[in-house]
Amino acid sequence: MAGLNRRSVLAGGAALGAGAAALAATGTVNISAALQKLSPGADRIPLAILMDNNATMIDFAGPWEVFQDASVVDVPGFSIYTVAAGPGPYQTTGNVVGAGADVHMTGLKFAPDYTFANAPPPRVLVMGAQSGRADPAKLAWIRAVAAKADIVMSVCTGAFVLANTGLIDGLSATTHHDFFDSFATQFPKVKLVRGTRFVDNGKFISAGGLTSGVDAALHVVQRYYGPAIAQQVAD
Repeated sequence: MAGLNRRSVLAGGAALGAGAAALAATGTVNISAALQKLSPGADRIPLAILMDNNATMIDFAGPWEVFQDASVVDVPGFSIYTVAAGPGPYQTTGNVVGAGADVHMTGLKFAPDYTFANAPPPRVLVMGAQSGRADPAKLAWIRAVAAKADIVMSVCTGAFVLANTGLIDGLSATTHHDFFDSFATQFPKVKLVRGTRFVDNGKFISAGGLTSGVDAALHVVQRYYGPAIAQQVAD
């Protein structure tokens, strides 16, 4: 087990995860399209969080906290639900156990609210670091729901999942700083932005590592409900 950590297990296996380190430098926010005010409507906004095994906790839990708290400041807010390929159970990142070929993680076990077959169409889709970043069924579902969604947002190495769909070819994006080089090599059609908390292309938003997902989520709140509400949620 010497020298092993969450990052080495995720990067060396089927999943490319967030790792254990937070984003080192804050940088500046990069908005590559004019800020588009979105109409929230009178009801809660349906928001899907895409999940899989080895989902990094803060990648989805950080934005979740932002989106759930939007409803406490006198706006309809968001209706949050989780989606995965099957009914589960799945597990998040956690303790690294085992040795050799049996090295794996044991994390929080969970069952998603919906599968790809029966999930309601979201207006906002969020994906963090997780396994199965090139799973054909997952990519097909993302492409299908993205067509009608207002926002499709990745956090950390969830950008690898989003980039695998081809939906951000020709656009700017960011990811966890430890994986800048591998992202640039794997996705030469995507314009990698280094040293920024998040990048907004209008529909497609990508956040850097870990806690930057909170910043991007507050940005989404602002696009729907304005800066005053986003500030109240942050407070």
